Amino acid sequence: MQFEVWAPQAGRVTLQCDDVTHALERDPERAGWWRGEAGAREGSRYGFALDDGPVLPDPRSRRQPDGPDGLSAVVDHERYAWRAAWQGRPLPGAVLYELHVGTYTPEGTLDAAAGRLGHLAELGVTHVQLMPLCPFPGTHGWGYEGVSLWAVHEPYGGPEALKRFVDRAHELGLGVVLDVVHNHFGPSGNYLPVFGPYLTDTHHTPWGAAVNLDAPGSDEVRAYLLGSALAWLRDYRIDGLRLDAVHALVDTRALHFLEELSTAVDALAAETGRPLFLVAESDLNDPRLITPRTEGGLGLHAQWNDDFHHALHTTLTGESQGYYADFARASLGGLAKTLTGGWFHDGSYSSFRERHHGRPLDRTRVAGHRLLGYGQTHDQVGNRAQGDRLSALVSPGLAACAATLILTAPFTPMLFMGEEWAAGTPWQFFTDHTDPELADAVRRGRRREFAAHGWKEEDVPDPQDPATRDRSCLDWSEPEREPHARVLAWYRQLLALRHGQPDLTDPDLADTKVAYDEELRWIAFRRGDVLVAVNLAPEPAVLPLGVPHARVLAAWEPVETPGADGAVRLPGESAAVLSQD
Repeated sequence: MQFEVWAPQAGRVTLQCDDVTHALERDPERAGWWRGEAGAREGSRYGFALDDGPVLPDPRSRRQPDGPDGLSAVVDHERYAWRAAWQGRPLPGAVLYELHVGTYTPEGTLDAAAGRLGHLAELGVTHVQLMPLCPFPGTHGWGYEGVSLWAVHEPYGGPEALKRFVDRAHELGLGVVLDVVHNHFGPSGNYLPVFGPYLTDTHHTPWGAAVNLDAPGSDEVRAYLLGSALAWLRDYRIDGLRLDAVHALVDTRALHFLEELSTAVDALAAETGRPLFLVAESDLNDPRLITPRTEGGLGLHAQWNDDFHHALHTTLTGESQGYYADFARASLGGLAKTLTGGWFHDGSYSSFRERHHGRPLDRTRVAGHRLLGYGQTHDQVGNRAQGDRLSALVSPGLAACAATLILTAPFTPMLFMGEEWAAGTPWQFFTDHTDPELADAVRRGRRREFAAHGWKEEDVPDPQDPATRDRSCLDWSEPEREPHARVLAWYRQLLALRHGQPDLTDPDLADTKVAYDEELRWIAFRRGDVLVAVNLAPEPAVLPLGVPHARVLAAWEPVETPGADGAVRLPGESAAVLSQD
């Protein structure tokens, strides 16, 4: 079997495979690369030693059976016999569901999560978005401190378990999206800097030195990230990637890394005949990210829309701290602006940033499905001091209003696991660092962060306490009892409407028309022949829709058909979806 590794500064490289040491030779055709042959089979343990140093895992390891610090293992991807004949599901018309493997079930494994996929197929989502799966220290964590960007966290089940999960999802008609982290590497178990200039001091990020995308040696670093991304899509038949915090990818080269990545993914889609897509997390509000390359953009297929979340959250809860301050002055007005223009900050002044932010979307050129709309995410729940979900902050009626706005908006909807039944379990920040100093630093940093906002230290969960993770696991008995069962039925009804009403998946942002009353706290919008009416006030409200005798398609509380005056009368904290036909 051929082994190879990029180690440009090394004077000597050896391979240890199944306890046998082999000297590697420089590759005469690729600068900095070393290669050699060794007898190996599926599961063979191996690693590389540079200049007689310790044996380290392969930077391109496909499996880390003993965690980030252990030896790598050979994986033969051809051994798996795929069951599902899968042609893929495109992003337009999709509904995503963000899922954390470690807390979706008490077992916290990919196989256990696969056993619950029937719930999602019945719910009506189209794609499962898995939070990061790369190996990280310990057993339980969010996954954003992963290393070995080609491997699967062993406590989740490793490579074979991910294939079984994807296969089962595809059998049920569900696509799979994977969250990948290219903007930083984990602080523990990360040996990449020993091998080469994977990081650079030329730029700095919130995590320290930046990933090297434009300094000397960056060609190979970019190839490393591109190869990892394509491997998930090719070897595991993943349907799309969510790119974490792309605003932290500092790249001054004329060909931006994201453009290079989107080009490679589109080429793989053409080669495989499956639709593949990239969804960015970005706080830049820069339409160039999701503008096609042929029009001068970077060619990503979609991005998260935090502005919609912030406007919705502020409207529902009244919270105005931090970045919510910009949205709190006239929250319904801000929500209306996002529904029609995509972003709230489109070049407007941001008091939180103390500067102007963003630039306008061209609604005639940017399709609505290129923005993801959501009311909860792992960030917006887990980065609260106690990990409290929206269902802990508002009534079931307001939660139903939020669901209505998310699932009828002109964006691609995304749900966070458990949201569909207003889960009563929190989702808290938890880690399992094996380095005691790092564990203590994370614990103290978390408490210090929230102490600045008035929280007592004892009220901030200890990330390292196993109970913090345990509290965050979904309770699968909840959907069978009230009020959770009613909320779940509402989500199912709304999702059925979204799939059954073509106007609700129309990508034309310019076709959305909105009316609202800031004082009376109601908002209504129209998408083609479908009208959405939401009353956020505790008192009943009369919404002048101007459509006599519209047909009620769905209502959280009983609603009469509008009369000749074209007005709908909504009970307090309720919503209805109507049709003009």
